[in-house]
Amino acid sequence: MRYRKIRVNITRMQIKNGVYKLKGKVMNYAWGGTSFLPGLLHISNPEQKPFAEYWMGAYRLAAAELVTPEGDLSLDSLIREHPEQFLSAQALSRFGELPYLFKVQDVKDILSIQVHPNKKEAEEGFDREEAAGVPINAPHRNYKDRNHKPEVMAALSEFWLLHGFKAQAAIEQTLEDVPEFNILLSLFRKEGLKALYRFVMEMDQVDVNAMLNSLIKRELRKKNDGELTREMPGWWVAKLFHGKNEIGNIDRAIFSIYFFNIVKINPGQGIFQGPGIPHAYMEGQCIELMANSDNVLRAGLTPKHIDVPELMKHTVFESTIPNVMNGEPVLPGETIYPCPVADFGLARIELAAGGGYENRATSLEILVVTEGGILINNSLVLKTGEAAAVLAGEDYHIRASGHCVLFKAFVPAG
Repeated sequence: MRYRKIRVNITRMQIKNGVYKLKGKVMNYAWGGTSFLPGLLHISNPEQKPFAEYWMGAYRLAAAELVTPEGDLSLDSLIREHPEQFLSAQALSRFGELPYLFKVQDVKDILSIQVHPNKKEAEEGFDREEAAGVPINAPHRNYKDRNHKPEVMAALSEFWLLHGFKAQAAIEQTLEDVPEFNILLSLFRKEGLKALYRFVMEMDQVDVNAMLNSLIKRELRKKNDGELTREMPGWWVAKLFHGKNEIGNIDRAIFSIYFFNIVKINPGQGIFQGPGIPHAYMEGQCIELMANSDNVLRAGLTPKHIDVPELMKHTVFESTIPNVMNGEPVLPGETIYPCPVADFGLARIELAAGGGYENRATSLEILVVTEGGILINNSLVLKTGEAAAVLAGEDYHIRASGHCVLFKAFVPAG
């Protein structure tokens, strides 16, 4: 009982102040770089561990913490104890939780080819695996929660990714231009994209090796001779196999690099990825904002669980024209990346020395500074790499001591 009283007093102070520094969680996935996030977060990394992601949210596996005079308190716990004060009545009624997960990412190596389910598919998949008794932490579990996972990213550096299938004519041209793929032409022309992708994803491993071995060797040679650029699939294939003495069994996800759009995002630009769109981040640093979920269906380029039938069931087999966004101005210094979902919104705020920004948080907002430093409400200083949580209903103003850039995650009103 005594512990409970102390806990309530602490959370009341959090609500009263309205704006607090936020400490996220570092995720050391193997594909991450060793210098960007440690530098951003002012963390030494003498062991050269991969720092892949910095999570700022209330996802139960790695909840961020609010910094208070009494200690660091879990954002997840605070939201559960005082949901309306933290989230807003509207967000609480609609979602029942903080509906987004905010991240900074450093992609050194290509991530897995993946697809995310829509909301209905996630609910059905989660319930199905629960009924089957699959442990929530089982390596072969596909659905970790009942939520969809749309996501938007904004580039902090030149950023490269795969996003959706190329135009049909471009895929046919690829099948004609790559000698090893010529044998797939008749299947594609007769039965279409889905049949083509199903065929290569279900092909026996010995046949995958036979088809791709000579292709990989040729791409390695061409990259070494300076004949490839990042706009070409071969550049990324050669990067995957650079320095390997033996090729061994070849990941069938290599086909996806040739069939998907290769997209370049410049700093400040963004892209939205909805359910069913196959994609993979390949290189660069970015801000990422997604629905509060960890549901991923993978096609390859990962040691994690791969479920081809489940992936095929939820993939959109249509040509995609990537929509690279520059952001839409909404307030002086602020641009928003439009996203067709109610779960989250992402804004970029850029201020010159002495510049200011004022707003009222209509939901729990999370701010992270990526360049320069700011002062919030004349009391909280944030420097590069630091973050803050602004509680719902809080009026706040920001002042910049020099040029600065920050990103804001929020729940759209209405």
